[in-house]
Amino acid sequence: MTRVAAVDCGTNSIRLLVADADPATGELTDLDRRMQIVRLGQGVDRTGRLAPEALERTFAACHEYAALIKEHGAERLRFVATSASRDAENRADFVRGVLDILGVEPEVISGDQEAEFSFTGATRELAGREREGASAERSRQKGGGGRREGLELPFLVVDIGGGSTEFVVGEQHVRAARSVDVGCVRMTERHLVHDGKVADPPGPARIAAIKADIEAALDEVERTVPLHEARTLVGLAGSVTTVAAISLGLSAYDSAAIHHSRISRAQVDAVTERMLTSTHAERAAIPVMHPGRVDVIGAGALVLRTIMERTGAREVVVSEHDILDGIAWSLVPDPE
Repeated sequence: MTRVAAVDCGTNSIRLLVADADPATGELTDLDRRMQIVRLGQGVDRTGRLAPEALERTFAACHEYAALIKEHGAERLRFVATSASRDAENRADFVRGVLDILGVEPEVISGDQEAEFSFTGATRELAGREREGASAERSRQKGGGGRREGLELPFLVVDIGGGSTEFVVGEQHVRAARSVDVGCVRMTERHLVHDGKVADPPGPARIAAIKADIEAALDEVERTVPLHEARTLVGLAGSVTTVAAISLGLSAYDSAAIHHSRISRAQVDAVTERMLTSTHAERAAIPVMHPGRVDVIGAGALVLRTIMERTGAREVVVSEHDILDGIAWSLVPDPE
């Protein structure tokens, strides 16, 4: 058993997972999993730089996470940074700050690396990776077996982040992957913000502009990733889990209910339409809505809906396990 800590710092949020990993059984047991909305990517698409206030918010979260990592006694730590810090001219300031606080340098990974981590985290359970000795009966006893029944290979894993979206097709291993700069924060800032305010609701012209960007990105993805060969769509990250929570009618965010839920295309259509036609106050009043997602959920839901339209997916299997879990597994030595 290895106790590991993984940090995923994206465009919109920074997340921590401290877990005990058992390579002999393929099980990852959470000790602490949490998220803070820090908007590290605030204004990056426009200025090319990380804003001072965004860095301040991110470093404050790092201080909190450092204390938790020490408290749990994690043996290994890996800090992965994604889209926003890849794009920023002043990313050296970010790297230096994280190193001072956590004692490790953030790895500013490529889109392809990001996709590989996401695929591992999302599909390890779904693909039945129990070769180390964990049985299917154990999975059923945990309540996950029924939701995994009838899933066909290959998987298309889609990780809708703040600044980018990753597409990965594979079975047990990644076959093809691509990252494109279409995320909920980037699309919101590019098309829905005017004079510092988010259009509320956005209106048909702004929605059409976002969809045009998404469609162009999908054209780019299809040059290298066989989207239409996939038989199961797996959706990751906050936009997808929020759409799922709303579709399920939850009165409070319930990770166990959301994980491996199967949300139909009709449900995604309905939630997307609701998010794009409601006001800020109406979205904020939804019980499962994180305050940091109120202004970006419309764009995020639209990304998901457009992907389902393009691929013909009838449902999306929602995973609470994603790049964070993949980062954690990367710290675990293979069993001898």
